[in-house]
Parts: sequence; C-alpha cells; structure tokens
Amino acid sequence: MTFQELNIIPPILKALSKEGYTSPTPIQEQSIPGVLAGRDLLGCAQTGTGKTAAFSLPIIQLLSEQSSSISTGRKIRSLILTPTRELALQIDENIKAYSQFTNIRCTAIVGGVSQKAQERALHQGADILIATPGRLLDLMNQKRVDLQFVKILVLDEADRMLDMGFIHDVKRIITKMPAKKQTLFFSATMPPEIDKMVKSLLVNPVKVEITPVSSTVDRIEQSVYLLEMGNKQNQLNLLLEDKSIVSALVFTRTKRGADRVTKDLAKINVSAQAIHGNKSQNDRQNALRNFKSGATRVLVATDIAARGIDIDELSHVINFNLPNIPETYVHRIGRTGRAGLSGTAISFCEVDELPFLKDIEKLIGKTIPEVKDHPYPMKRIPQSFKSGQPSKSSNSKPGNSRPAGSRPESSSRPASSKAAASTKPASTRSEQPKPKLQTKAKANPPRKPKSEWFKKESKVSR
Repeated sequence: MTFQELNIIPPILKALSKEGYTSPTPIQEQSIPGVLAGRDLLGCAQTGTGKTAAFSLPIIQLLSEQSSSISTGRKIRSLILTPTRELALQIDENIKAYSQFTNIRCTAIVGGVSQKAQERALHQGADILIATPGRLLDLMNQKRVDLQFVKILVLDEADRMLDMGFIHDVKRIITKMPAKKQTLFFSATMPPEIDKMVKSLLVNPVKVEITPVSSTVDRIEQSVYLLEMGNKQNQLNLLLEDKSIVSALVFTRTKRGADRVTKDLAKINVSAQAIHGNKSQNDRQNALRNFKSGATRVLVATDIAARGIDIDELSHVINFNLPNIPETYVHRIGRTGRAGLSGTAISFCEVDELPFLKDIEKLIGKTIPEVKDHPYPMKRIPQSFKSGQPSKSSNSKPGNSRPAGSRPESSSRPASSKAAASTKPASTRSEQPKPKLQTKAKANPPRKPKSEWFKKESKVSR
C-alpha cells in the first residue's frame, strides 16, 4: 500500500516524499482511514511502529480542509498530550516536517524551560498544540491557553501518563475542552487500569492493535547476565570494550544511578551523558543531540526521560537495572530494532531482581537466554528460579537446610516420643544440648543423698 491509497492530500504527500517516507507502516495503514473518517481511535502498538505519523498525518489533513472556516485568527484546534518533554518536542519536530507544505502551524509547550518563548508562540497562534500536562495546566491557570475550540484530542503514551500520576491533570484539562470532539488514544501497552479511561473518553472507537501487548519485536536479540551483587558496572565496562557496540542506551532505575554510571564510564574513557528529570531541558536536548549525532557513544537514562528518544540506528539497549514493571521492559528494548533494522537488548540481573526477570519472561512468553561466559556469575540462584535451567548450585541448597540436621536425632530415639515432641518446637541452637541432659537418666546411681533425689522428683512432678 502507498500513502496515495490512504487518500492523503498532495501537500502532505510532497512532505513525506521529501522526508524519505516510502510506504505506510501497519499502524498507519489501519489508523489513518478511521481518523480521516472522524472516528475515535484506540491504538495499541509498540514504540517505533510509526504511531506519531499515524495520528499526525490525518490531523494535519483534517485541519487543512477546515482552515477556511477559521476567520477570526488562529485557534488551537488539536491538542496532543504527552508524558515527557522529549516526546513532546519529537512530535513537534515531526509535525512541522509533515505540514511544511500546508498552512498548519504547531507549537510545543513543555516544562523545564522559561515559558516566555512559549507565551510568544501561543500569542502568534497555533492550530496544533503539543504539551506536557504540568506546563499546560500552568498556562491554562494563567489564562494564556484557550482549549474551547479543540476538535481533536490525542493522548499519546497514555499508559505512561497514568504511571506517572498525570491522570488527574489530564482529566482537568479535558474538562476545559468541548464535550463533542474526536479522541485518539495511543499507547504501547494496554494494562487493565486504562480500560476505565478508554470507556469514559472514546465513543465507538476504531481499535488498532499491531502486536500483542506481551510480545517483543522479533528482530531484537535478547540476553541476560545473572551477576553477583555489585558487579554491574564491571560487566558494563567489559561489554563496552566491544567496538561493535556503536551506540548504547543504558537504562537505570534512578537519577543518581544514571549519574553514577556516567561518571564510571568516563573513568574508562567511554563517552557518555546522562538524561533524567534533574537535568535542565537544555542539558537533556544537548545530550540527546550528541547521542543522535554519534558524538556520545552511551546515553544513560531513566525510563521517564527516555520517552521520546527516537533513534533509527540504535544498536544496543542495556538494562543496567531490570524494571519492576514488566511492560516497561517492552518499552525499553523497543528503542532498538527500529525502522526494519535488527537490534540487541542486554539485561543485567542481580539476585534481588530475579522476581522482575520472572515477571518479564511471563509477559513476553519466552525465556530470555542467559549469557554464562562472563567473570561475575551469580553464586547462588534460589531454587524457585531454576525451573527450566539446571544450575551447578542446585545441589548445594538441600545440604544446608536446617531440618536435615534434625531428622537423624528424631529417628535415632524412637522410644522417647515425649522428648522428641519437646525438641521439635524449639529448633534454636540454645536448646540443642537438652537431649544430652536427658542422657543423665542413664547414670541412675545418684551421687547425692536419696532424700535430695526424691525432693527433686517431686519438684518436677509439680
């Protein structure tokens, strides 16, 4: 299929040709006709499948066809809400490219930078506004944004907005828009919690699901290193000695972790920059620009900051920390293997992350191959995580179990059932000598006078 067959107007086709687009991706094929027909849309597709063009192209076309009816200045007629600054700026860049031969104007407003330039852009007017919820609410409260003319609402990366706690902000923003509008709801994953929001916002939507939520891109080669505690940085340094790893996006769980990994890589002369919420917007954009251009070999990021990182030729994704939400793993590794290329996803896992690994494998429906040829193997893998992969350490656990030491004692004294019963509840080391005390009953010839012996017996019987 071609974009012409999707009934895209000539100015947009010209822009697509200039940008090197040849044919639509599956999500674009299935989404664009429904959106052009004015239908609400529920789109579920992994990152890197072309979601941005799937909603941007029909929006540009619909607004271009309606532009003649706007005679009182430029009004915001489409709002695109995204969870992160990077993603908002990426969408803004794409829409400007797609609409370059139309009269459509778009602008992005995000936090982390001065709002002065954004105020000027809003004053000049915009047909399409791309925004993060926090900054948009700020400007709405200052009466600088008017959403009463919005005809098309897009919630992009909706699952992440929910994860990040933006649900209430999004609801407040929606109340400021007309009740009658077209809503496009895009998400890489569809957890159950999102259903309530979908039902409240969408009316008889077209549902487009390109790949199952639990699946990962087949082109991506996945592997995991089971590491002894405290050796992740050593293993990362060792991996990066391989010059075939041209570019690597490394995910950490925390901002401090991202900074620490970046500093440690600098010590071995690996060019790396960190990108996370504590960095200024300018620093984040510079880091992203350097990574895309190849000036920086490694970009170390937290999950939130990584949304909007769109790099076609990213060779490796490395999970320095495994995510505790299995869907996040799908998001992460989807950053590589884009635009039809292959990719490699490598994960580091310490013993306390084994439950996360198990959840991820359950979600994606496959066991991630373990790399065993490395200098930092996990010394002891809990029995519950050995299913399906025999390990040398599997024989060590039974020998160390405490009950094994107690069984011979109980079986060697079948006659003294009361004594056995009394020693079972008390399994502490302090009570172990008690069976030896009972052996004094064998030494019946008393060393003390009989009178004292009988007193002792009476005390016991009481």
